[in-house]
Amino acid sequence: MRQIFTIVGLLISGLVCAQQPKTTNFIAELTKYDISHLWTLNKFQVENDTTIVERKEPLGYIGDNYQRFYIHFCSAIQNPKNKLEYFICGKTRVRNNICNFQGKLIIKEAKIYKTEDYFPELTQGSVLGTYEFFEDAKQKGTGILSGTFSTDFYLDEKGQLKYNALLFVADTFSNNLFEGIWSNYMSKETKKCNWGDYRIPDSNELDGGTCEFMVKSKYATNGWIGYMIANGASPDRMDIISAQKEENRKWWLEDDKTMNR
Repeated sequence: MRQIFTIVGLLISGLVCAQQPKTTNFIAELTKYDISHLWTLNKFQVENDTTIVERKEPLGYIGDNYQRFYIHFCSAIQNPKNKLEYFICGKTRVRNNICNFQGKLIIKEAKIYKTEDYFPELTQGSVLGTYEFFEDAKQKGTGILSGTFSTDFYLDEKGQLKYNALLFVADTFSNNLFEGIWSNYMSKETKKCNWGDYRIPDSNELDGGTCEFMVKSKYATNGWIGYMIANGASPDRMDIISAQKEENRKWWLEDDKTMNR
């Protein structure tokens, strides 16, 4: 769908990058909202119209070799005693190693802004904060995920706070960007570990795509071959239907599998 609007996306992204909208502090007002859905939603509205898109699972990597990293938030619950904290439960996966985790997001900053050229009737914004997720120490190859994150939202005409996909057609579109490290419980070894919706922060070495995320061939064997085939990069190497089925598999609902990373 996004490829259809490539030219429009180029125009929009170029203009957006040139703008420097004035932002307003929104941290106090944010406590009136429960934004847990921004991290767990399955579908979202595009460009402020009736088009509904199914949200893809986050893209991520771990380590200097850009090994593919999967993460799924099973639940996000606002802390009733601190409205800027959210308790997160989910699962991670590297290769066939699936681990449970629990932890929290802490919002440190929230800001809103308006633009003159696109969607001037809407207020857009973002939240920034920190996260710390603890994988189940009883499972193999587990550790702690920690770092910073940013999430974009907008307020519709009714004041409802929604996942910001207003510029979904733009090549630069991304959301829910997490950037940090994974630390092994036993060895204390640390690895860079980043993920996000549709793009990954600090991934220029891995991501060679223009219109959308596309893995550079040198890293294909680090867990990315299926993704590349599913997205039409090399259909001759594998049945594209099977690859797409695997990409859409809800692995977090399966029985836990443990294997050293």
